[in-house]
Amino acid sequence: MVDFNPSQRNLVGIEHDRVTNVSSTDFPGYYPGEDHAWNLDKFKENFKIQISYLTDLSSSFDLVGVDASIANAFRRIMIAEVPTLAIEYVYIENNTSIIQDEVLAHRLGLIPLKANPDYLRWFKKDDPDIEPTDYDTVVLHLSAKCTTNPSAAPGTTDPKVLYNNANVYASAIQFEPQGRQAEWFPDGITLANPDILIAKLRPGQEIDLTMHCILGIGQDHAKFSPVATASYRLLPTIDIIGPPLTGDLAQKFKNCFPKGVIAINSKGEAYVKDARKDTVSREVLRHPEFDGRVRLGRQRDNFIFTVESTGAMTPDEIFIKSVQLLKKKCQILRKFNLRA
Repeated sequence: MVDFNPSQRNLVGIEHDRVTNVSSTDFPGYYPGEDHAWNLDKFKENFKIQISYLTDLSSSFDLVGVDASIANAFRRIMIAEVPTLAIEYVYIENNTSIIQDEVLAHRLGLIPLKANPDYLRWFKKDDPDIEPTDYDTVVLHLSAKCTTNPSAAPGTTDPKVLYNNANVYASAIQFEPQGRQAEWFPDGITLANPDILIAKLRPGQEIDLTMHCILGIGQDHAKFSPVATASYRLLPTIDIIGPPLTGDLAQKFKNCFPKGVIAINSKGEAYVKDARKDTVSREVLRHPEFDGRVRLGRQRDNFIFTVESTGAMTPDEIFIKSVQLLKKKCQILRKFNLRA
């Protein structure tokens, strides 16, 4: 067996001019001369998910005890493979606004829709003989016409007061259930943000169109991606070496880090209050008085995820679906391997 401190191996070293201990192995967690056979009990003991905050649109959580390949698989699946509903076909009956038909259709396609996709099937776009059905297509309608407001006060210059439907918002889009869709979507197809501006109209201008929505994934088009961003970073580590830093030295040390990372206790000694807030700018390594007094690093198996949803579904739902999809991929791969 190789005499090596596993806790140090699990840290990526941050120095003033380089990053150390970044080399990987052929297989995650494998090192020559050591026994690293897969152990489910050990994995359960080390694996955990810690949620920092969770709202309808954003979340932050720690994924601990997995390899970078697994963490990155979740990130990529959330961005590109979680299916959502989006506008794909726009049939324009009338458009006398200043926005061209193609631009208007593109703007409509980027509006996030809130709907449970589990009831729908994939629409086969490549088959010209396939007709839309209530199982694979959702129909929306938008109709808006701008007219002069006869009750507007003299001298008013605000278009919203002078005209009716001067601004057309996403809230004007209406859901037209087909077949059993009224049963499947009792609350209708809602919009993630009804205040999205679609177009500005003036008297005599009109928009009248029908939209067909289908299932899709971000790999096909960004409008199907349920996340505005999904990213992760490794948990920073900060170790103060040697005697405590006190007095002006402690204050200077504190100022080298973002707010909330370092604090000073009642004895006037600097201590690490919350390392996860550190951006690893390495500012502290620029000062010679801290040479050899601090060790910066990142924990290799602690991933801080940040997920911002478009509103199509909540961040926790997006992550759960990514886990289900990765599990399905593994089952398919295992099935083919058994056949081979």
